[in-house]
Amino acid sequence: MASDTLHAASADEQWGGGRSPFNVSYGKLMMWYFLLSDAFTFSALLISYGTIRFMSPTWADPNEVFNGMPFIENANLPLGFVSIMTFILILSSVFVVRAVQEGHMMNKAGVVKWMFLGILGGAAFLGCQAWEWTHLIHGADHGHGMTLYRNTFGAPSSFGQLFFLITGFHGFHVFSGVVLNIIICIQAAAGVFERRGHYEMVEKIGLYWHFVDLVWVFVFLCFYLL
Repeated sequence: MASDTLHAASADEQWGGGRSPFNVSYGKLMMWYFLLSDAFTFSALLISYGTIRFMSPTWADPNEVFNGMPFIENANLPLGFVSIMTFILILSSVFVVRAVQEGHMMNKAGVVKWMFLGILGGAAFLGCQAWEWTHLIHGADHGHGMTLYRNTFGAPSSFGQLFFLITGFHGFHVFSGVVLNIIICIQAAAGVFERRGHYEMVEKIGLYWHFVDLVWVFVFLCFYLL
């Protein structure tokens, strides 16, 4: 009899402790699972980088490697350009936060505007990364640069290999995020989410974009600061 009464009680009555911490949609939960698994992948890559670096007798000085600047020939501005890249990516994340906020208020125009700005930020970051790679690869033939197999900084070839692997893997995530943001922006502009009655998809893509931003902080720390 008591068992029948327990089964008949609603979920809210059984919980009775306020808002359930597991009150999350299936799609959002799956996004968190994906981000967790992706975090393991980046962690493995960065741990491998740290292990190889501290096992090597010599390593490249980031102030010497990353001192270039577009449109300024023979510039010597250590970490100047990558600081601009980091600012752009963080700013794009702020734009996506605003898009999520506008979605909570069911403001279609606001979502489209801020998503578009976030897309521009992601595309600008990718453009900056393309310049950095091109600058380093071409510089290997002119006394200041590196490829997968050689560099001019007195470091083992693994430095260049890990740099291009990890920053390239992160760049692929940024590219994927830009593509997804474009799709979501188009759907928002077409009124898809208004008809659904919510903008949860914007929030889910926002989680991915913030993850990409967070990972870059660790990549920046490992390659450009330490």
